[in-house]
Amino acid sequence: MGEPSMDPSIAADSPAQQDSLFSMTDVFLISLITGLLTYWFFFRKKKEEVPELPKMQTVAAPVRDSSFIEKMKKTGRNIVVFYGSQTGTAEEFANRLAKDAHRYGLRGMAADPEEYDLSDLSRLSEIDKSMAVFCMATYGEGDPTDNAQDFYDWLQEADADLSGLRFAVFGLGNKTYEHFNAMGKYVDKRLEELGAQRIFELGLGDDDGNLEEDFITWREQFWPAVCEHFGVEATGEESSIRQYELVVHTDVNMNKVYTGEMGRLKSYENQKPPFDAKNPFLAQVTENRKLNEGGERHLMHLELDISNSKIRYESGDHVAVYPANDSSLVNQIGEILGTDLDTVMSLNNLDEESNKKHPFPCPTSYRTALTYYLDITNPPRTNVLYELAQYASDSGEQERLRKMASSAAEGKALYLSWVVEARRNILAILQDMPSLHPPIDHLCELLPRLQARYYSIASSSKVHPNSIHICAVTVEYETKTGRLNKGVATSWLRSKVPGQPGSSSQAPVQQESSSQAPVQQGGSSLVPMYVRKSQFRLPFKPSTPVIMIGPGTGIAPFMGFIQERAWLKQQGKEVGETVLYYGCRHEREDYLYREELARFQKEGVLTQLNVAFSRDQAEKVYVQHLLKKNKENVWKLVNEGMAHIYVCGDARNMARDVQNTFYEIVSEFGNMSQPQAVDYVKKLMTKGRYSLDVWS
Repeated sequence: MGEPSMDPSIAADSPAQQDSLFSMTDVFLISLITGLLTYWFFFRKKKEEVPELPKMQTVAAPVRDSSFIEKMKKTGRNIVVFYGSQTGTAEEFANRLAKDAHRYGLRGMAADPEEYDLSDLSRLSEIDKSMAVFCMATYGEGDPTDNAQDFYDWLQEADADLSGLRFAVFGLGNKTYEHFNAMGKYVDKRLEELGAQRIFELGLGDDDGNLEEDFITWREQFWPAVCEHFGVEATGEESSIRQYELVVHTDVNMNKVYTGEMGRLKSYENQKPPFDAKNPFLAQVTENRKLNEGGERHLMHLELDISNSKIRYESGDHVAVYPANDSSLVNQIGEILGTDLDTVMSLNNLDEESNKKHPFPCPTSYRTALTYYLDITNPPRTNVLYELAQYASDSGEQERLRKMASSAAEGKALYLSWVVEARRNILAILQDMPSLHPPIDHLCELLPRLQARYYSIASSSKVHPNSIHICAVTVEYETKTGRLNKGVATSWLRSKVPGQPGSSSQAPVQQESSSQAPVQQGGSSLVPMYVRKSQFRLPFKPSTPVIMIGPGTGIAPFMGFIQERAWLKQQGKEVGETVLYYGCRHEREDYLYREELARFQKEGVLTQLNVAFSRDQAEKVYVQHLLKKNKENVWKLVNEGMAHIYVCGDARNMARDVQNTFYEIVSEFGNMSQPQAVDYVKKLMTKGRYSLDVWS
């Protein structure tokens, strides 16, 4: 029975002894092993499971309640102001209205519709003296802004009973666009259809005129209507209430400080797709050349390298770039206010329940905030002037600021002439009012965010899959006060030097400590960017003719279109007529992409190249004149060839004049009256055969 390896002394014992001893040993060993296993098992389980419990709790904690009703009840709010904002203006107006509410014994909150369940609007009547206000901007050709898209979709599909909801709408639009204030009008109409009660009439702000005055005029009539409805009165004069508190960081880990990133800390050092507005890609400028041969203006062509970014784009899309303010303007503000711009600070929301914890990424330095996060070049709005007035030690200057911020006719006229028409930015106001010395943290709280700038992409991804091209003109002009104002983005883009990562036009920013220097300042050839999809698209069938009208930098998307049609032709596809109407001032000065267009025409890709040189003769000639000259051919392409029409460029004059020309051509050759011709062109738009990519 013994094992070959068993101890010899045990093997020598008698069989009885062997059986007895082995049995006891067996029992002992089994008991010992069982005990050890049991102890080990339970000890191990405790050691592993105990630390896991907090992790499970942590996962559950961040789940956010999407009910704005519950939030309003919890924080004692009764006015909610939703905003549909693309550039930040509607959000700014919403914040101002929410802040106004306290003057009437009410409590307001501004809210992003993207963050809440808007079907809860039917429950708003659960809160006493409650109402919803909507500040809705219209984007592009009558579209909702990105953050209001879900709300718009819900309104279209909803059959909710909103009979207990009280509401008002202020729309932000631009009259130079075809669908002026379409979003504001739709929200106002649709809410009424769903049974909601309108407390005050729809406000229509026009950015082509004076949007600020439109808002103030509407606002000064809106609140009395609210007071009358709820039976409340103003509790006093408008007062200055801080929304954020300043925290200065004297001992901070510089790796935890924002240096220009739009979202995630260190996102410019550690790039991760997908790239969007909150996570832009740092693209290298590989080419930056002047396009025009003469004249005072600087027209430029830039190429951004998007290799390895996984960014995809189509011809007609827009590229958004985040610019930086001129360092000399930033330094001058710091000097006037006597501030150390390299102070690291945070502005923390006093409302702990707010989803918006800071006005911009914090902690950061004043220099970074004024360079990358705040708009310091546009004329400040009246609410900023009102808040700043308290910091003017000269009574005359204080009175002037308060007057410009008032709703009185004299005040509005003064604001229009002294601020808007004179194009005074915050630096100019500080310079022209020597006694005005606001705390820099309050100024940073008041200034709006610096927005991304959009450009029509001037390339085709079929030809340039790893590159995005931009065509732009540098904005530079003298104001009525004799100052030279420069466009933020175009001046910044102009300074980008390909292949020189060690140089930067923003030298003063580089003087910060190396651990705090913004990544995009590490080289002047880096551009934070992302792509925004567009409806400006080539026809599905390559054989469909296209008529493209784009004077000046309006030629940008058409360079992409022509490149794509050339590529399709090389692939053996049947490509329809490709017609371009282009215009510039002088043939010898600003004829953009002359060589490229000539080559496309020679290769037979560009079947017609019609160029209007507006100032090379006594009478000005524009693209609409060339359309009239070729009206018979234009009508044939549209009527028989089912051509798609594309217009890109100035909305205020060019796009309108071109559209009127099409009305005339359709009326003449289609034997239609003016109203019928207008209806014909509108139907082309509805069918996607007349597309606009315009700006004012």
